[in-house]
Amino acid sequence: MTISKSFLTVGLCSALFLGACTDPGTLSVPSDPNQNTKQGALLGGLIGAGVGAIANDSDPLLGALAGGAIGAAGGGLIGNQLDKQAAELRQQLANDGITIVNAGDRLIVTVPNDITFDTDSSTVRPALRADLVKVGQNLVNYPNSNVQIIGHTDSDGDASYNFGLSERRANAVADILQANGVSYSRITTVGQGENNPIASNLTAAGKAQNRRVEIVIVPSGNA
Repeated sequence: MTISKSFLTVGLCSALFLGACTDPGTLSVPSDPNQNTKQGALLGGLIGAGVGAIANDSDPLLGALAGGAIGAAGGGLIGNQLDKQAAELRQQLANDGITIVNAGDRLIVTVPNDITFDTDSSTVRPALRADLVKVGQNLVNYPNSNVQIIGHTDSDGDASYNFGLSERRANAVADILQANGVSYSRITTVGQGENNPIASNLTAAGKAQNRRVEIVIVPSGNA
């Protein structure tokens, strides 16, 4: 029995693509508390199998089996870590407006702008600082991850102004995390402006959902 290297390469690329393109706006909290650990193991196994087969020219099937087992174990560990980190964040954060979604390969902490900033301001409200401090402390306790902070707005107003505002708000959140021990080398800030809505901008409720800052926590694989 032989395995086509090109087939495995396609499978590997597909797994990587699916893992990398998770859209925070389409995610929901899983009903199975171990679902994300299982997903991490599955994704890790697919990637590991592809890498193992490609690396072992003499016996791609054996390479796929070995790589799949190693990848599944590593992916399961990452998924388990994210489950644990998400549970701790939910216990630590006092504001019900903050949502935490475990996507299996990353955590997405969404902070609505309406409870974080005054209108047209990039200064974090004092009431939210305490929660962002706790997020920072949590990140210090889980150092093997990178953090992307993404600012979003609704479609009201000038698009270029909205882009700048979303960027300033992302940087304001990053500054608080850094001030509480998170290395800035782990942090990337991005302003999306009105370009990535998760709801309709035709309603007030939809606009409120679109005005947000997302803290995306991605394991670095060094755990």
